[in-house]
Amino acid sequence: MSFSSEVKNELARIEPEKNCCELAEISGFIRTAGSLRLEGGGRFRIVVSTSDPAIARHYKKLIKNYFDTPTELEVEDGGNLGKGHKYILSIGPEDRSEQILREAGILMVRKGNNYISDGIYDGIVRSKCCRKAYLRGVFLGSGTVSDPAKAYHLEIICGSKVLATDLCKLINTFVDLSAKMVERKGKYVVYMKKAAYISDTLAIMGAHSHVLALEDVLIRKQMRGEAARMTNCDSANTDRILDAAGNQIEAINRLKASGRLEQLPYKLREMAELRVENPEASLTELGEMLEPPLKKSGVNNRLKKLLEAAAEIG
Repeated sequence: MSFSSEVKNELARIEPEKNCCELAEISGFIRTAGSLRLEGGGRFRIVVSTSDPAIARHYKKLIKNYFDTPTELEVEDGGNLGKGHKYILSIGPEDRSEQILREAGILMVRKGNNYISDGIYDGIVRSKCCRKAYLRGVFLGSGTVSDPAKAYHLEIICGSKVLATDLCKLINTFVDLSAKMVERKGKYVVYMKKAAYISDTLAIMGAHSHVLALEDVLIRKQMRGEAARMTNCDSANTDRILDAAGNQIEAINRLKASGRLEQLPYKLREMAELRVENPEASLTELGEMLEPPLKKSGVNNRLKKLLEAAAEIG
């Protein structure tokens, strides 16, 4: 099961505590997963579909609880297309589909005529708890989230620009959250790509166990990144040590060849011998080999004098 499916299964187990939140979640789900079919007398049939049986069961129960009306559940087989099953909830005029559409802020009246609104009805998302529930509904209807181990991407597909714009505004009402919108193949996609935004959105919708899973991935990635930076730093330090040691050994060999090394003070001759025998040692390590031990600055000073002596040879 994908990370996105796991998130949806967790969200589908949430039962809103308030009636207003039940309505907001139903409205969001119908808005993104539903369609309307005209029946005789200008009446409507609501048809919502999902590929997840847990989501279908969840909204069948939620609609029953809030509207006290049954929904028909059908299962379609993807057949040779290999798309798996599709679960379809249907609510006809006899089961008060028009009332549901009106309460959900989808079927509106203007100048005495019915019309289907494109955006989010303000009355549905007036409170913060209802905005959370609505966001959960639209995500369960048409949202996806990538496996954080591979990428950071959460998106919700909207059928109109108005809905996408309203959804961006709704998401942006939450502190430190920001969503963007893009048009793709005639649809409008509300998305976010920052790990922090996605984590906060999952928490807002109620997918707390998957917030922890995402945070765990983030921590592991940060640890790997830190380890890589430390390794690169160590490699760079090693390269610098070897480069410096190579120059120092070359200078010492020139001093030996010219006979100048034997004329230098004992402390410099001792340092020259240590450097030649330990080309990979750091200045600190060289200092610890001396008796008595010498600090890094003292070692550096002696090696510097050896380099200067070699430079005088020409």
